[in-house]
Amino acid sequence: MLMELPFLFGDDGQVPRGSRGNRKTRPPPADPNPTRPALGDIGNVAPMSSTGKTLENVAAFCIRSLSFILLSSETCLPRRYRGIKLPEGIHRPITRSFGAQLLKAALANKNAVAPAQPVAARAVTKPARKVPAKNIPRPEQAPKENRKPSEGGAKDPEGNRKLSEGAAGSSRFVKKDGRKKHVYTLSTVLSARSKAACGLTEKPKPLIEDIDKFDGDNQLALVDYVEDIYTFYKTAQHDSRPIDYMGNQPELSSKMRATLTDWLIESHQRFHLMPETLYLTIYIVDRYLSLQPVPRRELQLVGMAAMLIACKYEEIWAPEVNDFIEIADCAFSRPQILVAEKSILNSMQWNLTVPTPYHFLLRFAKAAGSADEQLQHMIYFFGELTLMDYGMVTTYPSTVAACAVYAARLTLRKSPLWTETLKHHTGLHERQLMDGARMLLRSHATAPDANLKTVYEKYGAERFGRVALHPPAALCDLV
Repeated sequence: MLMELPFLFGDDGQVPRGSRGNRKTRPPPADPNPTRPALGDIGNVAPMSSTGKTLENVAAFCIRSLSFILLSSETCLPRRYRGIKLPEGIHRPITRSFGAQLLKAALANKNAVAPAQPVAARAVTKPARKVPAKNIPRPEQAPKENRKPSEGGAKDPEGNRKLSEGAAGSSRFVKKDGRKKHVYTLSTVLSARSKAACGLTEKPKPLIEDIDKFDGDNQLALVDYVEDIYTFYKTAQHDSRPIDYMGNQPELSSKMRATLTDWLIESHQRFHLMPETLYLTIYIVDRYLSLQPVPRRELQLVGMAAMLIACKYEEIWAPEVNDFIEIADCAFSRPQILVAEKSILNSMQWNLTVPTPYHFLLRFAKAAGSADEQLQHMIYFFGELTLMDYGMVTTYPSTVAACAVYAARLTLRKSPLWTETLKHHTGLHERQLMDGARMLLRSHATAPDANLKTVYEKYGAERFGRVALHPPAALCDLV
């Protein structure tokens, strides 16, 4: 309705020609004797003058008054025209051009008459500059490189001094940095200063490397479950550990066991078997000897049956019984091997799913540095030396693997010898590995002159980087 009003009037406020108000109609006769004299004084009745006003003038006057009332309301005007009062004597509607003229005239008149006002009170496009309170001191702005807090959440000493100075006048003030708002209180400053005084902020956080970060796309790595798996291994190793059985074997000795182990490692190479098969074979031998006394003449038979069982458990294509008879120079028959196999399985209650040192070697070698090929070969070299030593039989598999890693790093003079990553994954401290590492270093030093050289010759080949030929570490290097 408001947008149509300007078209009802001309610039002079009169009804244009051709409009409906231009029709001449006879006005109704007025009552010569009004019966409501009280309302006659307020002009609600238009008396007929002598000249005779026509209905056209009355209608134009009413419409002009109504349009002025509507157009004078600020809620009906555009936002930029609100608050503008029409000058006296002007009753025309506010069109776009007329409103712009009035707005320009009003602003010019306001600037000319009104006194000068402060910048913060003027309506300008720029945001007003904030004036800090008089009683609250503003802290000095430190350089950007010094604004970053140190580790532990404490500020630098210089920043503490400035914060304390700012907090002297008020216990709370705000520092804005970009979109974030930092609220400093007096207690924050005091706690930061106390942490710095106690030296808590100077201790670096332990750096534990994520050794599985490059195996996220490898489904065989089981990145989501590997930590839980090794937690289970560390728990299960307590139930499946062999005991010190040499006291219960009247015909056997530790040297005979070492001879059998050396022959099994050689047979393992001949069949090109997996490392898991070798470690499981030695575990089955030690576990069976812990449960049953074995005559001296049947010790090799136990070793053959143990390797046959391990091959069936670990390998895709296991060697046949005739292959074992051949490498033993037909010392035992096929029925003897099968009977020994059944006896071993019944004694162990068919429980072959046990953690061996090789399972922990895989994890600990990865934590020691999977990119160092020489270190990897050295770790597995010491791992197979542990199979030859009877003193490692009663040691937990995780501890055996950790000792092999420590001896390898000591031999190659890696620094530091025991990192936070290794400590995290092994759960062992450096002092807990001294005895086992000392035994391995002694075995490495005497390996060139020993009678049983299978492990030494295996890792002295080019295939394994000739790590066995590396000068052994001195025992005095162990602190």
